Amino acid sequence: MTLCENAFSIAQKELGISEVPGAGNNPRILLYHKACDSAFTSDSVPWCAAFMNWCLQQAGGRGTRSAMARSFLAWGKKVAVPRPGDVVVFKRGTDGISGHVAFFVSATDRSIKCLGGNQSDAVTYTTLNKANLLGYRRSLDG
Repeated sequence: MTLCENAFSIAQKELGISEVPGAGNNPRILLYHKACDSAFTSDSVPWCAAFMNWCLQQAGGRGTRSAMARSFLAWGKKVAVPRPGDVVVFKRGTDGISGHVAFFVSATDRSIKCLGGNQSDAVTYTTLNKANLLGYRRSLDG
């Protein structure tokens, strides 16, 4: 199995992990943050990139160590046709900086199903608009 496939398998085992409402913090999400150089101490800050970094780290690889989702546009190698488990990066907002990163699951003409962290404040599957796609990435061993 490739690094992406292993990391995707690890991500699937994290399904259901979610933020603690209010002032509390989920210790599991704080653990994800430790995979980034920023090491935030709250589960209410964006954590999709932290989750991706943590999954890749648990699979024996290295992510970007950045809490910025778009940092994954420079990770691994660019691919035109993704496979389940590849990394998918989306734009978010209009600032040219914000984004979202997750694992690719499947796609239609208009949408992409993905598994990721900080999707509705949890590790879950979601479907996002393909119009916001910035790119697909695959680990170098794939």
